[in-house]
Amino acid sequence: MNDLNKTAAPKATWVEVGEESAAQRIDNFLLRRLKGVPKSHVYRVLRSGQVRVNSGRVGPDYRLKIGDRVRLPPVRVSTAVKTAKPAEFPVVHEDASILVVDKPAGVAVHGGSGVSFGVIESLRAARPQAKLLELAHRLDRDTSGLLMVAKKRTALVELHRMLREGEVEKLYSAIVKGAPADDAFELSEPLHKYVTAAGERRVSVGEGGREARTRVRVRKRGAEFSLLEVRLLTGRTHQIRVHLAHAGHPVLGDDKYGDFELNRALAKRGVKRLFLHASRLAFAHPLTGERLHLEARLPADMAAFAGRP
Repeated sequence: MNDLNKTAAPKATWVEVGEESAAQRIDNFLLRRLKGVPKSHVYRVLRSGQVRVNSGRVGPDYRLKIGDRVRLPPVRVSTAVKTAKPAEFPVVHEDASILVVDKPAGVAVHGGSGVSFGVIESLRAARPQAKLLELAHRLDRDTSGLLMVAKKRTALVELHRMLREGEVEKLYSAIVKGAPADDAFELSEPLHKYVTAAGERRVSVGEGGREARTRVRVRKRGAEFSLLEVRLLTGRTHQIRVHLAHAGHPVLGDDKYGDFELNRALAKRGVKRLFLHASRLAFAHPLTGERLHLEARLPADMAAFAGRP
């Protein structure tokens, strides 16, 4: 028997939705439950009506409610499914409903785009007893720092609302080229998303783009490089990187929007990655309302380059 052998589930099963899955889209629910089933097949059984909720057909955007009964059809699951290796990350805060970790640079937050597994898959593998672990937001693969994970569906929904409405204070540390003229300033150019000929996602400053606001404060100024504190007032893709590059102060090590010639020279001085770090979060706890102020110190490589302890 080889690794490609497949076995079929004998019959349909019914699952009752609990608190941990309330408000989750049915397609995401199925992708979690039917591990090893290709995504295309999951959507195929949804479209064909083989998946039922309370005996009725639903679309992929249907959001589950506590007490819903979901029919899972018999599907073929590969026995050669790759699984994530268990991994834990430095915990900055944890309680019954949320987990905040200090993500290292170079680790994706989730699988996809050529990456099999990320932080969330590794956390799930390390905590098989957890009923729910879902990313509340994203960080770029090369950005280090604070990453919020929800352990309860109610916390996830509220965190998403808070992020959407700007109720989460997010501060980043960035080491950039040059020295800004002002000690504090705001960048507000609109940002436009596009896809390159090679299929890569990119962002540029341009009319007709989405509103974007980035507040910047100089923490340490140097002739060649400066350490900045950056506050996100909106949450657009690659916002900090694009705004700072457009202002003439690209983040060191940025392989998409940075100064590529400078990056090559700095690689010899130990700048091996994007020098951007999600350093602080402040928000009201999504369930208790308690005010949380969380901080992750500069990683050793950034601290050494900036000359800070």
